[in-house]
Parts: sequence; C-alpha cells; structure tokens
Amino acid sequence: MKFKEIDVTGLSLNPFNKIGKEWFLVSAGNKESFNTMTASWGFMGVMWNKNCVITAIRPQRYTKEFVDSNEYFTISFFDETHKDSLKFCGSHSGRDVDKMKETGLNPIDLKNSVGFLEAELILVCKKLYNQEMNVDSFIEKDLANANYPSNDYHTVYVGEIVKAFSK
Repeated sequence: MKFKEIDVTGLSLNPFNKIGKEWFLVSAGNKESFNTMTASWGFMGVMWNKNCVITAIRPQRYTKEFVDSNEYFTISFFDETHKDSLKFCGSHSGRDVDKMKETGLNPIDLKNSVGFLEAELILVCKKLYNQEMNVDSFIEKDLANANYPSNDYHTVYVGEIVKAFSK
C-alpha cells in the first residue's frame, strides 16, 4: 500500500494512546545512513504558531547523534502488529546491531529523512529547538530522582511537522 501526503490538521488520533501506549520510532539521517529508536514520551500540538512534535532523547542513544547532525527527523507510528519490532528498536543500539535486518522493517527515503514502509503514519519534522533537561528545572524533584538515577537527562527536541504521510 502506498503513502499519500495528508494535511496534519486533519489528523484524528489520540496522542495519549499513539505516543504513550502504542509508541513510535524517532529516526534521522538518510536511507544510506540513519538510525531509529523507539520512544513513548512526547507531545503533539501547536508551538510558536506551528504544528509541532516534541520528543526527548537520552544522551547515550545512538539516534541522538543523527538527530543532532540533521535538520530533520521523522516520527513513525505503526499498528500493533509491529509491537515486537518497536520493542527491539527500543532495547538494542544501532551501534551494535542492524535493526532493519533484525526487525524486517523497510526504510523509505523521504528526501530530508527516512520513514518505514510498514508505518501507518509518518511525520516529517524540521528541528526548531532543542534543550538538555537538567535537575534544576524540575519543580517536582521526585520526578528527576525516579527517572534519572544516572543523571542522563533527555534532550528535548521541538520539530515543526512539515509533511505528513498516511496509508
């Protein structure tokens, strides 16, 4: 089945389910050199009068190197039949294994980044802002203690959704 470009303002999805329960892949690079990782923390909404996605990546994640060195990243959503692939991509580093070979996912070239043939929805995002989280910014210090025992605070990325593709 082929993708069609859609208007992101016409999406009808529940971000609490799509992001928090079903998860997604964050990817950056190009079809020849990219990495992807599973994420379950993030936001969708409007920031600076732009339709945006916010995702967070820990410093030790290989995908962070690709997001940092590219102008664009993608967010790819899948149906539940791909949950095992997402589990694998979230628990193995692209430094050590070929995630595409291990999962059977097929990357597709999106000009500025990469998505996946098996995805239901792909959002192409242009980086607008990033900032490293730190303990001093937490009002509820228990959140920092519970989620960052190794002080490996996420970098938060705000990306403008510049294209959306759906099946």
